[in-house]
Amino acid sequence: MSMSSDPEKTTAYTTSDPITPDSSSGDEGYVLDAHELGGNSTLKTTPNGSIILRPQPSDSPDDPLNWSQWKKHVLLLVISATAFLPDYGGALGAVTLIPQALDWNMTQEGVLQALVGNVFVIGAGGLFSVAFMAYFGRLPVLFWFTFCALWSAAFCAGAVNFTQYEAARVLSGFFSTVAQGGGLVFINDIFFVHEHARKINVWSFFIVLSPYLGPLLTGFIIAASTWQWAFALYVLMTGLCLIAIVCFGQETYYDRRIPPESQPLRKSHLQRLLGIEQYRTRLTGNTFSQAMMRPIRAICKPVVFISTIYYTLIFAWVVGNTSIPGFYWKQRLTGAIGINTTLSIFLQPLYGFGPRQIGFFYFAPIVATILGEASGHWLHDSIAARCMRRNSGRLEAEARLWVIYIATPFMVAGLVLLGFALQHGYAYMVAALGWGLYVFGIMIATVGVNAYVLDAYPETAGEVSAWLNFARTTGGVFVTEWQVPWATAVGPAVALGTQGAITAGAFVLVVLLQLYGKRLRHSGGRLNFRTN
Repeated sequence: MSMSSDPEKTTAYTTSDPITPDSSSGDEGYVLDAHELGGNSTLKTTPNGSIILRPQPSDSPDDPLNWSQWKKHVLLLVISATAFLPDYGGALGAVTLIPQALDWNMTQEGVLQALVGNVFVIGAGGLFSVAFMAYFGRLPVLFWFTFCALWSAAFCAGAVNFTQYEAARVLSGFFSTVAQGGGLVFINDIFFVHEHARKINVWSFFIVLSPYLGPLLTGFIIAASTWQWAFALYVLMTGLCLIAIVCFGQETYYDRRIPPESQPLRKSHLQRLLGIEQYRTRLTGNTFSQAMMRPIRAICKPVVFISTIYYTLIFAWVVGNTSIPGFYWKQRLTGAIGINTTLSIFLQPLYGFGPRQIGFFYFAPIVATILGEASGHWLHDSIAARCMRRNSGRLEAEARLWVIYIATPFMVAGLVLLGFALQHGYAYMVAALGWGLYVFGIMIATVGVNAYVLDAYPETAGEVSAWLNFARTTGGVFVTEWQVPWATAVGPAVALGTQGAITAGAFVLVVLLQLYGKRLRHSGGRLNFRTN
């Protein structure tokens, strides 16, 4: 059966649990194949009757699951574009740090500290944003965080000294991460389970693409103008996202346990945007302490914790191994953030590249990200459909992990090839190929891990999303602290080869989750939050 059917509602529905997976017959998972029910079910299905809608929508037009496809996908595009901002803005500092060091008469190591702080709070800020969403509602947190991100981005562009710049970068990272840390909240609110993988694929595409497109454009800008104009473009992008949120943003929280006639009335878009309507109606029903404890309770679940550790071990090298080539070739940069952030350092002495050539070099990971998104558009659903056919129409969360079997060889081979290319001075196209292979694998694995934790704990979509975002950024920051002297001593081939070995070794965690994930979820129990 296809997993891509149009999810419009059809038949009348009955459901006892619209939030969590089915647990009938003691076998946790989602029964999605309508044919397995023998045609006697009153559950709502897709128009062709092949897929059971999970969760079951109510009969209210205010239920986000009942919104038109146009309305849903415009909102998805707004969320994805806003999720693009933090890593794009963070990566700008990797390219602009050289002219900034000259302007402020500082070392590159000193200017780099602003970049490290920015990346760290991108991860930490996501945890706060999802907790605030559970208390204030989705839309006002999205609006106010993006509003503050706009002003902090303008502060970066107008900074006249490093102290101002560093403070602005930290604020920018914290507020810009709202849709990156909490993107799964919106996807879970407005799309059905069988649609999740494809929508996560779109959202992840913007996130994975952003740290590469940022330096590409910035390389061209600083070749013709000053570094301030690179941040001015970032201000413009943030402003456009804020305008899109004002025009198309929607409050997506909806409690289907409350009868439609008892739901809070939606009166004013402006009041919902500002959070006034949510506060007056006590929309989410959480106390502030309950909302703030949700991320802590989520990470205590073994499946969430193991998934976070795995994602740290495969993605930290994007964030952390930046410093390997820089130190090996110049031995002067003390901790950059991401492979891409030192290209301006090592490509110049190794290949004689100028700013424009460096910009063109970023096409390698960009093309890899596009290929990963295109492949994932059918790959995740086809594997899920195959697993359902073999499991009596039931989709278990662990089925989402099979794509990582495909992604892992690309990640390992890419890291090893990139290390040898930098160590031995291979042609730049070889280095580009290695980088592209790794990014392609990361794109596939990112969707698989996010889809897995969302299906495992749909009631905590925001919290698991924020923890994976935290792992992605914070892990790399800490890796940088010990990686630099190690890479300087042994060279990129050994360092990146070891990272490839760690990535391969981390695959054991995926196998353990497939074997024991269901048992861990049963023993750990549901989170049973007050609200979804």
